[in-house]
Amino acid sequence: LIGPDGSVVDGPAHATANIAGYNIHHPLLEVRQDINAAAHTHTAFGTPWSANVEPFRPICQESCSFVFNQAMYEGEDLEVDSTEGGYRIAKAMGANTLVILRNHGLLTGGLSPAEAVGWFVIAERVAEAVVPVYALGGVGPDDVTTARQAGGQGIAGIRFWWTA
Repeated sequence: LIGPDGSVVDGPAHATANIAGYNIHHPLLEVRQDINAAAHTHTAFGTPWSANVEPFRPICQESCSFVFNQAMYEGEDLEVDSTEGGYRIAKAMGANTLVILRNHGLLTGGLSPAEAVGWFVIAERVAEAVVPVYALGGVGPDDVTTARQAGGQGIAGIRFWWTA
């Protein structure tokens, strides 16, 4: 566990802070007073998906959790080497649960570490589902409009698939 000043406050005595991680998470948690934890790592599907610089579309049940609760960070800083980059990410994330970091991966926030990781696991699952769909041609912008017209928000967004 890393404190606001970047020092290790809990964990092995020999542990050190991941500077890039600190540069992202500290500003995010400072700006987002409504969350207490953030989750981010480089994954098999989230990282390649982020190179599309596109939000998730409503193509599977899990994706409906994010369709209206996600943001894009289009910065070019693959290595966040200062807290300024973290503040830019926090600004891009806004009040959303998920921010897709261009060419870098996924980042989620939550009330607790468990919630942030839970959202991250769902986001990675969405990326796992959408990468092959987009390899086959993707889903169009009209699908998002249809989901919104069907009252889709969060998991309820799955209703969009059942409209006639």
